[in-house]
Amino acid sequence: SAYPILAKHNIKPDYVLSLERIEKTSEFFNNDFKEFDKGILFLLVSMVFPKTIEYLKRNNRQFMLVHRPLPFAQSLNMNDYGYLGTGMSVANMAYELAVKLGHKNIILIGQDLAYDENGKSHPKDYHYFKEDFEGSRKQGLFITAYGGNGKVETNKWWKVFKETFEKDIALMNPLGINTYNATE
Repeated sequence: SAYPILAKHNIKPDYVLSLERIEKTSEFFNNDFKEFDKGILFLLVSMVFPKTIEYLKRNNRQFMLVHRPLPFAQSLNMNDYGYLGTGMSVANMAYELAVKLGHKNIILIGQDLAYDENGKSHPKDYHYFKEDFEGSRKQGLFITAYGGNGKVETNKWWKVFKETFEKDIALMNPLGINTYNATE
């Protein structure tokens, strides 16, 4: 969902990842940024909604399909090619990609998996931002804020994403991989 926002601000990523299987998220790729798109590799899990692939092809974007380590994909016995996307969010998938690419310093940027003091979680540039978007997902779930100072509101899905990050970071620390939290 961040790709159109990055393009708007001329921030060119090396990779854009997607693991969403619903039609609505395909629309994040229903655009043509011409020269900006060149040199970016789009990594998609093999079960993304088909329109995502259609939009990438239409705009001549380079993309690669990757398998998640789910039972059907594993039954194809393509282990030599590897798997990507063990976490539940695209951010978890990006962290996994950075580890697999051999990066030793990984900086987390973007959404911090919590609502801000105004009850918002996404920037106003977010493709599907609507006034009712935030309220429909709130559940009154509070967790300890970053740094241990106070509480912040989150939702059950973000809590799972956060816990996946915490697990992955704990597993990577002994391997000499440093992770820095620079989320908003």
